[in-house]
Amino acid sequence: MDSLAYLDLADGRRIAHRFRPGTAPALVFLPGYMSDMGGTKAQALWDWCGAQGRACLLLDYSGCGASSGDFAEGTLTRWCEEIVALVDYCGLNAIVLAGSSMGGWLMLLAAEALGGRVAGLVGIAPAPDFTEWGRDAAQQAALARGEVVLEDNPYGPEPTPMYPAFWADGQARRQLGGTIGFAGPVRLIHGQADADVPWQISLRLAEALCSDDVQVHLIKCGDHRLSRDADIALLLTVLADLVETAAKGIAG
Repeated sequence: MDSLAYLDLADGRRIAHRFRPGTAPALVFLPGYMSDMGGTKAQALWDWCGAQGRACLLLDYSGCGASSGDFAEGTLTRWCEEIVALVDYCGLNAIVLAGSSMGGWLMLLAAEALGGRVAGLVGIAPAPDFTEWGRDAAQQAALARGEVVLEDNPYGPEPTPMYPAFWADGQARRQLGGTIGFAGPVRLIHGQADADVPWQISLRLAEALCSDDVQVHLIKCGDHRLSRDADIALLLTVLADLVETAAKGIAG
């Protein structure tokens, strides 16, 4: 990948990102909870965009990866602000947002904030509203009391924390209970062996979106990460179709 760059925000946050200019719509990849732009999917999308000559933006949220800050201060609202700031900074007027897991929640919030600049959405095991369905009543009560909730982490030795500020902000920004106003093309990919985000969440998201152009791709043996070679190949095929559709919408 190209060298890291940083966007300095007014409050002192330094947001690490990689940007390569190219044709529109640009692809903006949004990683998941406690993840960053160094993952398999981010690298695959970066390489694909490079081969296509397409503009691409990768980023680390504050408190994650190479960005400054404390993860405990992170919220959806805070991270959405960073996405919008980077899109503005890079001068992008036509983008496709691709969100993985929590990034699939953030793509909905960023699409609302960015309006007509978003030409399409790709959700990879999207996890909108996981502060609600992903935490039981006892955990939610603890978070409401201001306590940190820890869960076993299948991807590393340290437990995964959820902080009260993130939970409260997430509860205020739930999406699945009403109509989601995005009207452009949307593609959702979900593994039916996903142990973290039930695949039915993608069906609920498809139903909530007001767009008439929504496709859900289910992978029977796919897990949450969807990082196997076959999973990545499907992602790139779906993305290529979505980008072509979005480009026609921009031209029209």
